[in-house]
Amino acid sequence: MNLPLRIGLIGAGMVSRHHLIAWANLADRARVVAIADPSSENAARRADEFGIPQTFASAEAMLGECELDAIDIAAPREMHAPLVRLAAARRLPVLCQKPLAPNLQEATELAAEVEGSTRLMVHENWRFRGYYRDAAAWLREGRIGQVKQAQLTLLTSGVLPGPDGLCPALERQPFMRRERRMLVAEVLIHHLDTLRMLLGPLQVTAAHLSRSSDLLVGEDGAVIQLTSSNGAGVGVFASFAAHGHPAAQVDRLEILGDKGAIRLDGPSLTCAGASPGERTYDLPTEYQVSYNRTIAHFVDALRDNTLFETAPQENLETLRLVEDCYRLAGWEASR
Repeated sequence: MNLPLRIGLIGAGMVSRHHLIAWANLADRARVVAIADPSSENAARRADEFGIPQTFASAEAMLGECELDAIDIAAPREMHAPLVRLAAARRLPVLCQKPLAPNLQEATELAAEVEGSTRLMVHENWRFRGYYRDAAAWLREGRIGQVKQAQLTLLTSGVLPGPDGLCPALERQPFMRRERRMLVAEVLIHHLDTLRMLLGPLQVTAAHLSRSSDLLVGEDGAVIQLTSSNGAGVGVFASFAAHGHPAAQVDRLEILGDKGAIRLDGPSLTCAGASPGERTYDLPTEYQVSYNRTIAHFVDALRDNTLFETAPQENLETLRLVEDCYRLAGWEASR
């Protein structure tokens, strides 16, 4: 492949800025040379900010006019499948924002269809955050022994009106208002993927979903029970309408083993037991660094011809958990 790689970015919305910062950190190995978005204003803004020489109103136009080595898809999820197919038809490697497709069936069909035509990686950056990478390393080292139970909590008031009458989460990501599958499919998909990375294969055994905000079509609360392959019980307790909590999303995680425990409380990660440890993180920095690590992994795997950590099959396993949450909760049937 050419070095630096010539990257075409599809999508110039909010998340694209985090992609472009990550690509800028890899300027000696990869450069975004074109950006496509139906909004000429959004595309021009990103191009001006990051010095991207070409903008296009469509992915088709960009692919037809540019010599590219890989594609980065940061478009809305309903566009992921057709855009992956478009790139695969030109045998271009693809980094696609999660999820691969809006539901498991579509994602499974897409993965099978493009296999052999392209190298495809799903952009699932949550697991690349420093505190989760460090927790995974502690687990691999056997610091807490055999995992017996785990609990992940995410409580935010993001869809509740603040003093200014605005809902911070909906101001930041307005599309959440109209999503019939909101909290699990859009947000907790990250956490389910990360729990799989930390604990191995998981199975959803029960789920209850709820909606508190009339501003949403989909759910803003979830209680999910899972089991790991070694029989550990795992719980997820989440709400975007939690009164008394800040609007910022802060993960809290407890993993209990027979020889110790790992605890994440916002910026603090600790290990208790025979092999204690403690680390502190800057959360805003980790947010961007997770994009940096994800995109660097994509480039490294292309260069070295190694496997993607978040290959399509990985995302399909996470999507199975997402589907099981909605199925066991009877969410679609009750709507």
